[in-house]
Amino acid sequence: MKKLLFIFSYALSCMFINATAAENEPYLYILGVTQDAGYPQTGCYEQHCMPGWENPLLKRGAVSLGVIDPKNNKKYMFEATPNFPEQFYQLERVAPSSRYSLAGIFITHAHIGHYTGLMFLGHEAAGTSNTPVYAMPKMTQFLKGNGPWEQLVKYKNIQLMPLQHNQPEVLGQITVTPFLVPHRDEYSETVGYIIKGPNKSALFIPDINKWPQWETKLVDAIKAVDYALIDAAFYDDGELPGRDMSKIPHPFVAETMTELKDIDDTEKNKVWFIHMNHSNPLLNLESKESQLVKSRGYNIAVEGLKLAL
Repeated sequence: MKKLLFIFSYALSCMFINATAAENEPYLYILGVTQDAGYPQTGCYEQHCMPGWENPLLKRGAVSLGVIDPKNNKKYMFEATPNFPEQFYQLERVAPSSRYSLAGIFITHAHIGHYTGLMFLGHEAAGTSNTPVYAMPKMTQFLKGNGPWEQLVKYKNIQLMPLQHNQPEVLGQITVTPFLVPHRDEYSETVGYIIKGPNKSALFIPDINKWPQWETKLVDAIKAVDYALIDAAFYDDGELPGRDMSKIPHPFVAETMTELKDIDDTEKNKVWFIHMNHSNPLLNLESKESQLVKSRGYNIAVEGLKLAL
């Protein structure tokens, strides 16, 4: 109970960051924070997963963002995860459909935690009509050319909206710009997004290989925005006993902090670690690793966090 109360109070404290924004200004709302398979993960009955099985309130969904534009009565989602029904409900609570229309879903790539939630829009589920789904060329072809996703297109449950590298999409008060990042691209390319409002901007990179493989310097990318929600799949090497983690080439949180060690505290405070694997100790906000991350000026993303744009 003490652990649960701590997490709840931390989430509440985060929720009201930049809450002084004007009523009609858009904001970003975090709907999920874990790696594709969520927390606890299927088949994990280790000590770190058991609290999530024993207490449903501790379950965490795969990484997803909502973006709400009150002036234009529109809402958007970034990623369609296996936790889509719950996350769509959370978005409904802050941006009810009686006022806000779902004006688009932005997909980063074709790994299971980032697009498979589209199935809940289909013929056997919500049966939506022409929900805009924004995707890059290879991702678009993947959805059009493979079942069951092609059925969503055939039945016009979704309308595919093409994106291009570094070409902004202007959507009322919001501008969204996709950019290519290196990742395991078995079925599609992978992108991050810059999400800009009238006052502030956010960098969103839930999945990427090691930072040196990216043509952009992480330090420069962070300096160019107000918030940086970046890949924190694993805290450090050796986190998955028996597996070669070089074959899962995400940047470790420890590596990211080393990469950013020379930037000033203002820049560090822009960073929100997100997309955490079930094994990542940052999911436990009381862990020594979480305390270290926060003591160095970084942030750990939680569901319910609002960031004014």
